[in-house]
Amino acid sequence: MAIHKGRGFACINYPIGMNLGGDPSQALVHATPDGKFMVTLSAIDLGQGMKSVTRQIAAEAIGVPIADVYVDTADSDTGAHDMGSFASRGTHRVGNAVIRASIEARNQMLEAAAEELEVDPADLDTDGKGNIHVKGAPGRSITVAETAIAAQFKQGRTLSGRGIFLIPPSGADPETGEMTPVTCFAHAALVVDLQVDDETGEVTVNEINSAYEVGRALNPKMVEQQLIGGAWMGVSHALYETTEPYYPARDHGPVDFNAYLMPGPGEIVPHNIAVLERPAEDAPYGGKGPGEMCANPVLPAIANAVYDAVGVRCDTLPITPEKVLRGIRANGGVRRRGAL
Repeated sequence: MAIHKGRGFACINYPIGMNLGGDPSQALVHATPDGKFMVTLSAIDLGQGMKSVTRQIAAEAIGVPIADVYVDTADSDTGAHDMGSFASRGTHRVGNAVIRASIEARNQMLEAAAEELEVDPADLDTDGKGNIHVKGAPGRSITVAETAIAAQFKQGRTLSGRGIFLIPPSGADPETGEMTPVTCFAHAALVVDLQVDDETGEVTVNEINSAYEVGRALNPKMVEQQLIGGAWMGVSHALYETTEPYYPARDHGPVDFNAYLMPGPGEIVPHNIAVLERPAEDAPYGGKGPGEMCANPVLPAIANAVYDAVGVRCDTLPITPEKVLRGIRANGGVRRRGAL
């Protein structure tokens, strides 16, 4: 028996969203009587942090504290239309729609404040702390809460906004069919170090090193957590999860996560991440979002590392011990020098 170490590399250029009918997202923003702002979306948070990011985006665009913004992912039958949470489009598409709705709500808020302060709306600015003041004269100010009360109970005005983000349709070349389905891409490169037991076929991941270009990291800690969790999801897809051999029949398979084969906390390994920021021109504050790209490069990197370790090229997933052993036997043994 011998343990063989291998290193695998993979990189990815990942499209953000899709240009199918413009791939639209809509958002609604309105103020409550106490000066808080509610963002209503039909896009849902799948655990990728979209509610947190859109909350940040709205607070920045309106000019109020994050604590004064709430995000409601409503029923798609009653909320503003959205194409859905897929293709890593949440931050880019929904974020842009939230900016547009927030700017409209902000403008109405400044108009209401201007009426109370008897100035022109263009002369007002926000401090991000819940106050609206006259430019160059911070002493002349009114709170956002006071403005909301005056607007709704005195002026008969709503502080609200509507926003939609739509990608301009891409024409197709009549000769080749070539078109531009997306407006921006995210990028990643990833290296996996692992070891393979040539007696059992077991593959053990030892370390992951990666670099991700995600535009601007609007919430750096959340981006890092998503990249780590997504990469480990990729490891699970590459080495563990399967419905074989009788898919789509399910009577033979597990019925809950107690029996479903996937890695647990004990298998988690060090993952060193470099987040590269290159703000995208058409993205909300430059952020594109990691999305599905977290897991994608892990699978080919592991396959390449197994090949580097024992010379077995697996072209179906998951890479089970049985497949590794069959590959070693088909090759007449391990095709790798320097076994430990």
